[in-house]
Amino acid sequence: MLADSPRAELTPSITIRDESIIALPTAHTKRMHVPDGFLDPWVAGLFWLASGVAIGVAVRRARDELGDERTPLLGVVAAGVFAAQMLNWPIPGGTSAHFVGGAFAGVLLGPSLGVLAMTAVVTIQALVFGDGGIVALGINLFAMAVVDVLVGYALFRGLRGFHRTGAAFAAGWGAITCSALVVALGVGASDAFAYRLGVTVPVMVGGHALLGVVEGAITAAVYGAVANARPDLVLGGAPVGEDALAREVEA
Repeated sequence: MLADSPRAELTPSITIRDESIIALPTAHTKRMHVPDGFLDPWVAGLFWLASGVAIGVAVRRARDELGDERTPLLGVVAAGVFAAQMLNWPIPGGTSAHFVGGAFAGVLLGPSLGVLAMTAVVTIQALVFGDGGIVALGINLFAMAVVDVLVGYALFRGLRGFHRTGAAFAAGWGAITCSALVVALGVGASDAFAYRLGVTVPVMVGGHALLGVVEGAITAAVYGAVANARPDLVLGGAPVGEDALAREVEA
């Protein structure tokens, strides 16, 4: 669950939007993720490097899963998450919110295929729909395609033994909160951005901790529906899922 707001001229007030922070908008334009101009070149470069390494590892490990029953779901999950992210609803302060889906992708596909699915979603959004800058694509990928997926997967795997639906909720909430922290650190460390870490971290993390409740609820609801209809496709949902999880951990 990310907060969006239109890119606009800066004013003294601060609000949350997508994976970045800007001032309250004064003019309406297209929504987006972290845009170009918010990061120093060295910060953007570090995130490009981190994203490239993580995605490269995911590609290598995904090769071992090509015969897995979850593989055909890669395109379906990516398309579903992409469509869900296009649906926005207004929240106070001139902003809007939308489902992110990285945790759900990690829960359903596992970490490797989940990272690849979200990489496709975030990249297409940037290149085709202008959601986020090209220079800033590294931080958007790292936050939503790497951190969101891996944290969501780890939380679900660690908690599913207690309550699977509750674990899915925790995965959605924790993943988006950690993703917000990543972005807060990136923009807060950049001289190109108007506000420092003392502002970006509490605003981003606090705001997304609240919005994450909705993200967690959606993740849990969709997980429950898939688990009831096809438990063999969900990690931990059936003996087939248990075997798939074991293979993913060993990889």
